[in-house]
Amino acid sequence: MNVLVIDGQGGGLGRQLVAAISAACPEARLTAVGTNSLATSAMLKAGTVRAATGENAVVVNCRIADVIVGPIGIVIADALLGEITPAMAAAVCQSPARRVLVPINHCENIVVAVPDQPIGQLVAAAAQKVKELAETPCK
Repeated sequence: MNVLVIDGQGGGLGRQLVAAISAACPEARLTAVGTNSLATSAMLKAGTVRAATGENAVVVNCRIADVIVGPIGIVIADALLGEITPAMAAAVCQSPARRVLVPINHCENIVVAVPDQPIGQLVAAAAQKVKELAETPCK
């Protein structure tokens, strides 16, 4: 199973996701794509072997992903303080992959009816969902 983790800004969430998914689902082929080199570097330090940076890397890797994981902003053009380009958001949304979106209430995008939780709990829940998806074929 190809799992794509996308993150931007400092890559803190992506770093945590890479570490948690690697531990929960070691059989997954994990690829990390940062919207900038700092985010990519953080995810590389977390243990991913495959990593790339930038808009084209997001577009290309969304085509081959089975699961895409990242903050909810990856599906919103201009989110993450403008780091998510319209092409990136479209690639994530149009991908046939299943998406595991972490509901981060940050900047200008607020997800209502989702209680604020510590990032660690959100990361653990996302890793658990990826593990469940790996064990269950797509319907």
